[in-house]
Amino acid sequence: MKSCLIVIDVQESFRHRPYFNDTDMPAYLSAQNELINGCIARGVPVVRVFHSDGPDVTENAFSPASGHVRPLQGLAPFDAAATFTKSRHSALVGTGLDVWLTRHGVQRLIVSGIRTEQCCETTTRHASDLGWEVDYVTDATLTWDMVQPDGQALTAADIKTRTATVLQDRFATLCNVPQALARSTTLTPQPA
Repeated sequence: MKSCLIVIDVQESFRHRPYFNDTDMPAYLSAQNELINGCIARGVPVVRVFHSDGPDVTENAFSPASGHVRPLQGLAPFDAAATFTKSRHSALVGTGLDVWLTRHGVQRLIVSGIRTEQCCETTTRHASDLGWEVDYVTDATLTWDMVQPDGQALTAADIKTRTATVLQDRFATLCNVPQALARSTTLTPQPA
């Protein structure tokens, strides 16, 4: 089964958001870089997805005019098999990524990137609904604390746990980096 790593929204834009902090960044970048380098070593294509929306002004960190829609500092440099820019949560909406994946015979997506519960989870659900097998690499996603509607804090760790819980065995296979790399070149038996 041909796999493809999708690196979603790993961009400097997030450093310019009020919720940004570096607390989980070292562990995340270590896992993300290991996944990228491992996929490259195995001949698995790596696709980069950027997020860009809102007014194209320098004050909007997600606009090209800001100069922040570029790889996050500390991300391993890599030559992407393809690069897409999205303006919605799912990397499969309006980008042409779905067409690229189909043309290249990709059957399994390896999802990683920023934010765990937002663009990574949404892309995972969408890809699953469209028929791709999805490996969701929990340690190669990143998010930040949020405030719930009732005003209580929800930690990034809790968000990651919740995301893993709702995706597991319904939309994706949960993997850590070594598991995802092992599965990236594993053939899934096809029905007779």
